[in-house]
Amino acid sequence: MKAAFLFIAGVMICHSGFSQNDSVKIDIKNFGNEVNSPFAEYSPVISADGSVMLFTSRKPNNEKDIKKNKQSMEMIYISNFSSSANKWNAPAPAPSPVNVAGRNNVVLGLSNDGQRMMIYRDDDNGNGNIWETRLNGMSWSEPSLLPDPINTVHHESSASFSPDGRTLYFVSNRPGGLGGRDIWISTLGVDGKWSTPVNPGSAINTKEDEEGVFIHPDGTTLYFSSRGHKGKGGYDIYRSKRVNGMWTAAENLGTPINTEGDELFYQMTADGRKAYYSSSGQPGGFGDKDIYEITYTPIEKAKDRGPKLTLLKGIITDSITHKPVAARIDIYDNEKNELVTSVNSNSVTGAYLVSLPAGKNYNITATAPGYLFHSENFVVPDSASYKEVRKDIELQKLEVGSSIVLNNIFFDYNKATLRPESYTELNNLLQLMQQNPTLIIEISGHTDNRGTAEYNKKLSNDRAKAVVDYLISKGIPATRMTYKGYGFDKPVVPNTTEENMQLNRRVEFKIISK
Repeated sequence: MKAAFLFIAGVMICHSGFSQNDSVKIDIKNFGNEVNSPFAEYSPVISADGSVMLFTSRKPNNEKDIKKNKQSMEMIYISNFSSSANKWNAPAPAPSPVNVAGRNNVVLGLSNDGQRMMIYRDDDNGNGNIWETRLNGMSWSEPSLLPDPINTVHHESSASFSPDGRTLYFVSNRPGGLGGRDIWISTLGVDGKWSTPVNPGSAINTKEDEEGVFIHPDGTTLYFSSRGHKGKGGYDIYRSKRVNGMWTAAENLGTPINTEGDELFYQMTADGRKAYYSSSGQPGGFGDKDIYEITYTPIEKAKDRGPKLTLLKGIITDSITHKPVAARIDIYDNEKNELVTSVNSNSVTGAYLVSLPAGKNYNITATAPGYLFHSENFVVPDSASYKEVRKDIELQKLEVGSSIVLNNIFFDYNKATLRPESYTELNNLLQLMQQNPTLIIEISGHTDNRGTAEYNKKLSNDRAKAVVDYLISKGIPATRMTYKGYGFDKPVVPNTTEENMQLNRRVEFKIISK
C-alpha cells in the first residue's frame, strides 16, 4: 500500500488510553489510495478489537460517474484486517441490503463485536434517519428504522452504541438542544423501548454543531467533533468522560490530531493504541477528506496502561464435532444479579466478542438449544487496566454423562454458605431443570489438597448439598437430584499453583438420566 505518511512525536495530555502525564509518540498515517481517493472518504467505524473497518466514500461507483470522473452518492465499503499479512485487505462495497442504489448510504456505528451496524440514509424530504442492520452469519439483514423517539422529522446524522448496547449516543438537530446539531442520549428499557433522549448539556454541546459521536468500549469516554468549542479549525475532535454520573468539560485532542481543516468521526480501538478518523487538514492527502490511522505509542512507563476494561473474545463450538455453534451470550452483574446485556456468537464462525468495563464481577453464560449452558467468571476491578482475553468455549450436548463446572457459585471462606453473587448461576441451573422436567442430576463438590481428606470431604459435601437445597427450595423435587463431596480426590489440574488450586475448588453439575 502506497501511503502518504505523517510522523509526529509529542505529548498527548488528554488521550484516554494513557495516564494524564504520559508521553506518547503519535503516528498519523494516511490509508493510501486503496482506501482514499480524490473524492471524500469519511466515517470510519471499527470493531472493538480492530479486526473490521467500514467507511463511507463519494468516489465514482457506477459506470456513468466513472466515465465522467464525477462523485457518486455515498456508499459504504468494508475491509478486514489480516493478522498474517499485518495489513488491511482491499476494501469492497458492502453488499445489499446495506447499500441501496439511489440513496446516500453512510455507516455510523458498529457494535463492539461487529455484529450490529448503524447506517444513515436520507429520505425524500431531505432529512435523514438512523437504521440498524445485523450480521446473520456472513450476510447483513434488511436494515430497520430505529423507532421514535430516536428518529424524528428532523435530521439524525450520527450514532454510537454503548458497550452493553443499551445506551445510544446520537446527533440530531431536533428542537430543545443548545443550538445546531447536538449530541443526545437514550437508553433501552426492559420493555424494549428507547427512553426520551436527554441532552448532556454544555459540557459537550454548544450553540454550534456537534457531529461524529463515539462512545469508547470502556463505556465512559465519549469522543465527538464540534465547531463550537474553542478549537484549531472547523470541526475538531474532543473528548469527555463520565465521572460519578456527570460529564467532564470537553477537551480538545490538540495537535497533531486536529488541524485548521475539519476532523470528524474519531473512533478508537478497545486497547487505546489505535484510532481512526477523517481529516481535510492533514498534509499529504489524496483529495477532499481522507481516512487516517493514528497509532499511540507510550514513550515513558506509567502506572496506568490503557482503558479500564477487559475485551473477551473467542469461538463457541460443539465439544464433540468442534463445529461452530450459534449461541447467546448473557453478561450478568453478579453483585446486582442483573442482566447487563446479551449478544450472539456468529452463526457461521461461532465468533463472539464482549467488552467488560472495569468495576464489576461478571457472569458470562453461553446457551444454545440442545446444549448445557457454559459459564465463566470475570472479575474486572475498578482499577484494572486494559486486558484482552481469549476464551474459546465448547458447549456440551444435553445428554447423559455431560457435565459442567458452575463457575459462578461462591461460598464464604471455609463454609458452605452460598454467597448472594451465586444466585444468577443458581437460577440458570434452576431454569435448566424446569425446562427439562425428566432430567436427573448429580451436584458434586471438589476442593484443593490443602487440609485433611476428612475435612475436605465434609466441606465439599456440604457445599454440594447447599446447591441442591436451593433448588429444592425453588420447587425442584429432591428425587431428581443427588449430591456428593469428593474432596480432593478428583482434581482437574495438579495442585501445584494457587491458580490450579482455584480451578480444583469447584462445584460441578452432571446429567445422570434424561
